[in-house]
Amino acid sequence: MSASASTNDLVTCEIADGVAVLTWNRPERNNAWSVPMEEEYYRLLQQCGDDPAVRVIVVTGAGKSFCPGMDSATLADQTTGGSPTFPHLRKPMTLPQTIAKPIIAAINGACAGIGFVAAMNCDLRFASARAKLTTSFTQRGIMAEHGVAWSLTRLVGTSRALDLLLSARVVQAQEALQLGIVDRVFEPEELMDKTLEYARTMAKMCSPVAMGVTKRQVYAARESTQEEARTLAIRYWYDVLKPHGDFKEGITSFLEKRAPSFAPWDPATTSDPAPLPAD
Repeated sequence: MSASASTNDLVTCEIADGVAVLTWNRPERNNAWSVPMEEEYYRLLQQCGDDPAVRVIVVTGAGKSFCPGMDSATLADQTTGGSPTFPHLRKPMTLPQTIAKPIIAAINGACAGIGFVAAMNCDLRFASARAKLTTSFTQRGIMAEHGVAWSLTRLVGTSRALDLLLSARVVQAQEALQLGIVDRVFEPEELMDKTLEYARTMAKMCSPVAMGVTKRQVYAARESTQEEARTLAIRYWYDVLKPHGDFKEGITSFLEKRAPSFAPWDPATTSDPAPLPAD
């Protein structure tokens, strides 16, 4: 096993077996969101996105909470005309969707407000059976922030999104699973083990270039027609996947009935594919 770790006051990063675990590290504040924590989180996300040793990223919170929303001190400051947080000048909350690697949120506890938005912008969400989720915004006199009205509606449908956004009611993990907000629910003591098992299997058995391309396809398809999605797949096939060594290794390992040995992550995943050949 190869492993590396880096730590600062706000976010930790540990890398082993192709999986990076980013942990919001403000347990004394239940990992309440702050702009400095956000900046460090996005810096590490991009760093992991560029690191050939990283194939899958897991995001979680230190201690008993995932993230209960914006730090209350920041919110209180805003009510008295304090320093603005300038959301329009910060990196967008959708930044994780631009990272060409799977990102899994391991929701270990309270997940609310901007913490809920951050979870929504991960590719998959696994939750502790004790986790509680809420949009929270309307109960604080705030609109649906950071594009969550768009993403939540596409995930659960219009009426369910309105229910969750307008009422800001608390959703237990099992209901979140039934609604489609989270993808797996595990007992609290199993959450990280099960999440890492899933992530490590993906890192070992799935081609990094194929995963990166597939992630780009899925997010592009939300804004495209089915025909555009079909032709984009063909463009990726000709320009990126077919000539890449992972295709040969994927087929050869399957025929030889062995685990694949895929190449490290390839920056080609972040490039637009070439147009289709003329003939």
